[in-house]
Amino acid sequence: MDRSLTSPDDLAEEALKVGPEEFIGLIEDVGRILLDEARGISRGDGFKVVGRLVYLPTSGEAFVIGDLHGDLKSLTLILRESGLPGRLLRENVYLIFLGDYGDRGLFSPEVYYVVLTLKRMFPKRVVLLRGNHEGPRDLLAHPHDLPYYLEKKFQGSGREIYGRLTELFDYLHLAVLVEGRYVMLHGGVPSEAENVDDVAYAHLKHPEESHLEEILWSDPVEGVRGTLFSPRGAGRLFGPDVTERFLKIVGARLLIRGHEPSEEGFKMNHSGKVLTLFSRRGPPYYNSAGAYLHLDLSEEVEEPKEIIRRVHKF
Repeated sequence: MDRSLTSPDDLAEEALKVGPEEFIGLIEDVGRILLDEARGISRGDGFKVVGRLVYLPTSGEAFVIGDLHGDLKSLTLILRESGLPGRLLRENVYLIFLGDYGDRGLFSPEVYYVVLTLKRMFPKRVVLLRGNHEGPRDLLAHPHDLPYYLEKKFQGSGREIYGRLTELFDYLHLAVLVEGRYVMLHGGVPSEAENVDDVAYAHLKHPEESHLEEILWSDPVEGVRGTLFSPRGAGRLFGPDVTERFLKIVGARLLIRGHEPSEEGFKMNHSGKVLTLFSRRGPPYYNSAGAYLHLDLSEEVEEPKEIIRRVHKF
């Protein structure tokens, strides 16, 4: 069977049946792909990586998926509704995940299986960003229940698989930049960033500088200037002026991020310059809808609020 033509339902079925050895092999394969990208070895079709920053071209189209937290049903629905993975066979079509693939959801191992399989099938089309639930040990979300789900599925091998996954987390990308248009990351703005390299190499500057922590953990708020302490215990709450400054630094018009549950699956902040996507439904977040984004990368961003017409709710 041609793996490139595997349907979303077939991928989900495979995920439910996968054994520990196959899962470990998948992690190893994707680890090699990400390591090559980090070294600047794997590039093409407009896909370029500098540090942990991915540059995409201002042409083609992109599908953007927010937090999944082990919701295999929502992931399968999104892939089916959007015509993925088949559409990734076309030139300049990209699939971007904003992080937080597991934790808080019964099918966390299965979601990782599907996401990593898509990366292995389409290494130059799929971008995997790092979320706070894929963070380094000193920034990892608590409680962290992924080990429990892995042990439940892979009895006796869960601990080994968890160790291999956490090693893989260190190679996940931190941001995507479509110059002049969009910047995408998991959480929020690195408020003290002075240039694009502070984003691209945030992982190397951690913990001496706060860039990585804020990229993974921060949230936008209205009615404040600068940043405030976050009730999450990590990251910061940042105001519209911080967003404006960051967008100028990276040369983008709109910030697209995940991290924050949204009742309708998405929300806008900072006069439409920040779009939050949350792509899972139901408990423990109890949002009534999930959402994903379908972008025309060649389209100029004249009015950021117009991005709403590109949001697909489900």
